[in-house]
Amino acid sequence: MATIRRKGKKEVPAISTASLPDVIFMLLFFFMATTSLKEVTYKVDIRVPEATELQSLEKKSLVRYVYVGQPKKEFKGKYGSETRLQLDDAFADVSQLEEYVVREREAMNEEDQNLLTISIKADRDTKMGIITDIKQALRRAYALKVNYAATQHVVY
Repeated sequence: MATIRRKGKKEVPAISTASLPDVIFMLLFFFMATTSLKEVTYKVDIRVPEATELQSLEKKSLVRYVYVGQPKKEFKGKYGSETRLQLDDAFADVSQLEEYVVREREAMNEEDQNLLTISIKADRDTKMGIITDIKQALRRAYALKVNYAATQHVVY
């Protein structure tokens, strides 16, 4: 029997790139869905206190945060080392808290305005007098749903 030999070398077939855009878009959507963007730049040092009974917030889009603590090192020269209040990305005074709550409530949908929750993220060494002043300002602004941020207490 005779064998037939072809002259020349066999070429490797080209790799199909037809599904490459699909793979790239799947990766893009995956990273877009799983990545959370940092909303606020912390200007105060916060070591959140520990608690034993915690609950997770349901709708985080209805939550506005009030940060309380000592200014970070880069801001201590300008603002001192006293405990400060941070609303969004700016330092504020307790007297400005009412205006902030009203402004945030007006920016929300009308049906969600009554569901506004204020979450206080305070440093564990913050004096209770400042927290009381914040609570009084929130009462005057009719922001009666208040949450205190904490981490889970771990028992060894």
